[in-house]
Amino acid sequence: MKTEDARHTASRASPVAVERRYLLVLDGGSSALCPLPRSGSLLVGRLPTADIRVEDPSVSRQHARVLVEEGEVRIADLGSHNGVRLNGERVVGTQRLWSGDVVTLGHVTLVFHCGDRALPLRPMLDTTALRARLAEEVERVVSYERVVSVVAVELGASSIAVPELVHIAGKALRLMDLVGQVGTSLVVVMPELGGEEAGIAAQHLLEELRPRVPEVRAGLATVPRDGLNADALLSAARAAALVAPAGTLQDSGPSLYRLPLGERAVIVADAAMVGLFELLRRLASSPLPVLIHGETGAGKENAAWAVHHWSPRSGGPFVALNCAALPESLVESELFGYERGAFSGADKPRAGLFERASGGTLFLDEVAELSLAVQAKLLRALDQKRITRLGGSREQEVDLRIVAATHRVLADEVKEGRFRQDLFFRLSTAVVILPPLRERPRELPLLAQAFLEEACSRAGRPLLQLSAAAMGVLGAHTWPGNVRELKNAMEYVAATAPGPIIEPSHLPASLSQPVSPAPPASEPAAPPSVGGGEPASRTFRPLAEEVRELERQRMVEALEATGGVQTRAAQLIGMPLRTFSFKLRQYKLSPRGR
Repeated sequence: MKTEDARHTASRASPVAVERRYLLVLDGGSSALCPLPRSGSLLVGRLPTADIRVEDPSVSRQHARVLVEEGEVRIADLGSHNGVRLNGERVVGTQRLWSGDVVTLGHVTLVFHCGDRALPLRPMLDTTALRARLAEEVERVVSYERVVSVVAVELGASSIAVPELVHIAGKALRLMDLVGQVGTSLVVVMPELGGEEAGIAAQHLLEELRPRVPEVRAGLATVPRDGLNADALLSAARAAALVAPAGTLQDSGPSLYRLPLGERAVIVADAAMVGLFELLRRLASSPLPVLIHGETGAGKENAAWAVHHWSPRSGGPFVALNCAALPESLVESELFGYERGAFSGADKPRAGLFERASGGTLFLDEVAELSLAVQAKLLRALDQKRITRLGGSREQEVDLRIVAATHRVLADEVKEGRFRQDLFFRLSTAVVILPPLRERPRELPLLAQAFLEEACSRAGRPLLQLSAAAMGVLGAHTWPGNVRELKNAMEYVAATAPGPIIEPSHLPASLSQPVSPAPPASEPAAPPSVGGGEPASRTFRPLAEEVRELERQRMVEALEATGGVQTRAAQLIGMPLRTFSFKLRQYKLSPRGR
């Protein structure tokens, strides 16, 4: 058997190809490996000058030709006496070979092997197309309770072209995975992968890239855990990648975005909120008063606390007053204090908030609710830095910083005559606008998860998990009560949901069953019942939710019936084992079914 010429030709054409593609030649009682070149043709037969020479008389002198071109390997019959068969079928003309194919020439057998077979070229999506495809995957997650993960890969100062890196990473990617570039990040969307499986896949991706890009690092975000907004998911994965040490994977989650502020901590993830807290940090070092605009429950006190924490006054007290929570008759005494006998019931002197906040920060929440009379006294105290207690005559010097907040537009209140213009100018030297929760899609799932973990811990129960449908309800809500409303909703869920998966029906009714607008007067309020009697009053639940509950129950029954053997349990209910294993974790079922 002659294989030396072919081996020589292969090495001359491409050293790499020798290791990747070859023919195993079985000729009588002997065998040999014949490497294939990157391109060219090899003659197979008994002819002494054949590239692959065999001795068996059943093979013609010029029996067949192996053609290698553009990564493809083909076999052609050269009019041989016994013909060429590919996997038992006679070859007519030329036919492509795939790894593992068996070619028969009379009594001689050729087995084609492609150790590193070329992967199909993976299309690179631009940012717009990638966002659109990710949005489609998110919609599928909500509709069918599936999962999808996003991996952002930061390449650092790599000189290797991105398409080449995608080719290098091909072994770690499935055909269904989507690849694109967003800014400086290589982004991979992985349908049907979540939790531990997504982490393993992302780690495998890193391992493929690390030999060529030692500084590579990656971030992982998963639907629905990290939200149901394509842009927010991309931002989450990229933000996680940016804080990951070189060569490692960082998972997204509330802890990644928890900003420590002394005895408090806030979750800051949205770009607008990151910029806002950067501004607060800069303002904190100055003595300027700060005015915070934001809806009720949006977190204005946390913003005020950040100013205090980062300021030179952080060692002093932080004193807060909700101006809307006190009757007008008590606001003045609360602010400035009073002496004994100042009014009925004042049996002993009491320091006001100005005195108690001296050396630190006084936070006046909902400052627009103060009466004009109190506003005048507040302005005087701020200008002179001196106050007088009610019923007293002695002025006291105070040294404090004022941070005020309101959900109203103070400029409009000034125009309407409800707020003093001079006090407005005094308070609004620096103005910060806090966006409402509905405009912070990146933070919504993080806050929901954090509040749910805290509520479950306080309730002494295992952590609950929000389903995609429940997360969809949270994302669609307008949150008029903002962060405070979300926290109350998670407290309610932790106390009432049967678990372990939170469905839309487990959420407060104000979230999962929004009130529809009343029908016009010309239309009936409700359709009549079929039988002409009272209108139907039955409450319906989402069909997908009922299907999931039935699915979980059948899995429990199958596991109990099979003694926890997952393979048999999956067969009993006609579910693929991979899907069964995934849902076992999703529903937090033990192998014994409970």
